[in-house]
Amino acid sequence: MKNIMFRLSRFPSAGYAVCKAIYSSFFIFLFSLLFFSCGGKKADIVIPEAVVSHGTFLVDIYEEGEVEALRSIHITAPEIPWRFGGLKISQIVPDGSDVRAGDTVVIFDPSEVQKAILDHEDRLVVSLAELEKLKAQQTQEMESLKADYEIAQIAQEISRIELEGAAYESEIRRKEIELNLEKADISLTQAKEQIENRQKVHAEDLKQKKLSIEQDRDRLREAYETLDRLHVVSPQPGLAIINRNRSTDTKFQVGDQCWGGTQLIDLPDLSKMKVKININEVDISKVRKDMDAEIRPDAYSDSVFTGHVLTIANLAVNKDYTTIKVFPVEVLVDRADANLLPGLTVSCRIIVDRIDDVDYIPIEAVHTEGDKSYVFRSTSTGYERTEVETGTTNTDYVIITSGLRKGDRVALTDPTVKPEKSKKKQGGTEQAD
Repeated sequence: MKNIMFRLSRFPSAGYAVCKAIYSSFFIFLFSLLFFSCGGKKADIVIPEAVVSHGTFLVDIYEEGEVEALRSIHITAPEIPWRFGGLKISQIVPDGSDVRAGDTVVIFDPSEVQKAILDHEDRLVVSLAELEKLKAQQTQEMESLKADYEIAQIAQEISRIELEGAAYESEIRRKEIELNLEKADISLTQAKEQIENRQKVHAEDLKQKKLSIEQDRDRLREAYETLDRLHVVSPQPGLAIINRNRSTDTKFQVGDQCWGGTQLIDLPDLSKMKVKININEVDISKVRKDMDAEIRPDAYSDSVFTGHVLTIANLAVNKDYTTIKVFPVEVLVDRADANLLPGLTVSCRIIVDRIDDVDYIPIEAVHTEGDKSYVFRSTSTGYERTEVETGTTNTDYVIITSGLRKGDRVALTDPTVKPEKSKKKQGGTEQAD
């Protein structure tokens, strides 16, 4: 080596370049040796930690729910006569659209009603024509009866005159004239009674025909009124929220059929909102009216709203067609917000109790062995297994009554357990990450 350095000292520039190359190769060799001896991975494993907190501990219940308006106007399907068939939606406003008072929000298929209108109009025209024909027939019949009555009067008068001039006639002839007079009297009486009877019959026929015409007019008027009801308008401005069709379990849409009185659209009052949640029967005894609550919309996880329990149902219901019993609970939101709209799914946290001046840590930091609880407390030399006594828990944290102090750091995972190497299958071959 000294010989080489001596020779290189005679050529300074060349010597510098060769030395630089030798030292670079040497450091590369050392780095490669260290890298491959460690398997190409970082030797130290980072253990997540948490600090023991001290303060007020909140005992809570978490449930998912849905936002609704406290007050809402329901737009329902119209009640129509059965003879016009069912209600089929042909147009409906988009879900969540703004509507003004008087805007058409739903239109039902009018084909059956329009067909009924044409039928009733045709029937009314025919009935009116039949009425005119009946009147003409009755007039003609009455004129004929009146003519017969007049003829009977004339025959009676002739018979009376003949009887008055029969003073010198034979007894037989006189008797014949008297019988003709009686016959004329009877014919006249019959003609008069026939006229009176036919007048009564004609009056009844006209009454029935006019009644039938009036019924046709009522049906036609009803059909036109039904046609108007098939155009449903908004009674006030607001945000149109389409309800769910129980038959399809989707929101009402074009082509759906429904019954009269079905709630199709809600127009909520967005100034007051509430959240409907279902509390399990195990936890319902913890919930009381006016308890504080926090509402976090799933769509806006950074936004948190406050509220309080408004109502608690007295009777339990089955959850989603199962045997699990839940109690419906309503939580009133303290303030309205543009992001808090009806139909949003939210996580609702009800604060059922507050415990002051306690230490608490995340639940995942506590381990159990039999009836003992312990944590791994961070020290200057590593982690020390430390037994602790725990108290009340909530969704995320547990109270520590002894074993730790405020400011202590604890591992969130067991540092004594080595993480397994995850493997991925690529092309049927297992390969370590």
